[in-house]
Parts: sequence; structure tokens; C-alpha cells
Amino acid sequence: MANLYGYIRVSSRDQKEDRQTLAFRELSIPKSNIYTDKQSGKNFDRPSYRRMVQRMKRDDLLYIKSIDRLGRNYEEILEQWRILTKEKGVDIAVLDIPLLDTRRGRDLMGTFLSDVVLQILSFVAENERETIRQRQAEGIAAAKARGIRFGRPRYPLPESFYDAYHLWESGKITGTAAAKACGMPLSTFRYKAKNYREDKLL
Repeated sequence: MANLYGYIRVSSRDQKEDRQTLAFRELSIPKSNIYTDKQSGKNFDRPSYRRMVQRMKRDDLLYIKSIDRLGRNYEEILEQWRILTKEKGVDIAVLDIPLLDTRRGRDLMGTFLSDVVLQILSFVAENERETIRQRQAEGIAAAKARGIRFGRPRYPLPESFYDAYHLWESGKITGTAAAKACGMPLSTFRYKAKNYREDKLL
């Protein structure tokens, strides 16, 4: 007798999987057959997913809520789909996309339509991820251009730093003397001097 499985993925530990869990309960999937990963969908190196795949047998049925819950890498989604359906003989049903159900249309046309829809949706999922990444990079670049700094805030420099820096930069005192005048280790003075010089060039 075929077993029912459900696979849930959320991108981070802060995200909730309630919507996916509820959908699987309505399908009467045994709780022990619902596997959850809380990590990125960029690849399939996920512990729960791998345990589930090892456990599944031919003619078992795997439910996923949407194709991006399976993953977000176009080529890897297609490869995993092939492994599950062709090598392991598992059926897959994507709840949000009824056309992506390997139990439907087992003839040549049904298989062709399923493969085409899968490739289109997999491409869209990865393209969306690339678009988000590009927007993030553009946003960070724009913020830096406006003078916004990222990372830990810098501590304010002591008043003695500026005089010591200029004397050191002009070669009138050594770095050791400048650091001593600022009350900081030499390595710290050099680090802050480098940042101060870069700020002046902006």
C-alpha cells in the first residue's frame, strides 16, 4: 500500500509553517510522514528532506504546497523531480498547481504538459530569487552612496586623535607615539587612521 508524505520548507526559523501543515492535515497525511526543513531552498542539502527521500518507496505519494517549497534552484528542482519520479518511482502532487500531479495524465501528453509546467515554474522560482538578490545589492549600493554604513557602529574617536593623526601622517611622530597620545594600541590606531583616511576621501 502506498504511503503519503508531506514536505514543508520555510526559509528561516522565524517563519511559520502553519499554512503548509494545515494543508497536509486535511489530506490525512500521518504526522510521522511530514518532514520539515527550516533553511534556504538554494540547494537540497537539507537533513529532513534527505531522510524523507531515503524512506520513500515506489508508488508512494509526496505532497508539497508549492514548487518553491521544494526548492529555488532551477536545475536542482528538475534533477530532484527526475530522481523522485523516474528513479524512485514516487508520485508528486503540488497542491497550488493541480497540473503538477504525476498521477494525472500518465499518457505521453500528460507527462509532456507536466514537464513543461514544471520547467516554467522552476525557472520562475529561481528568477524571482535572482531578482531579489539583485535588488538587495542595488539597495545596499544606493545606501552606501548616500553615506549609510553597514555593520557595527564605529566608536567615536578621542579628541586627541585628530592632532596625533595629522602629526603621524606628516611624519613628525611615529605610529607608536601617535597611538600612545590617543591612549590606544598601535594596531587600533592604524585601523582607525585607515578608516579616517577613507572617510576623508568620500
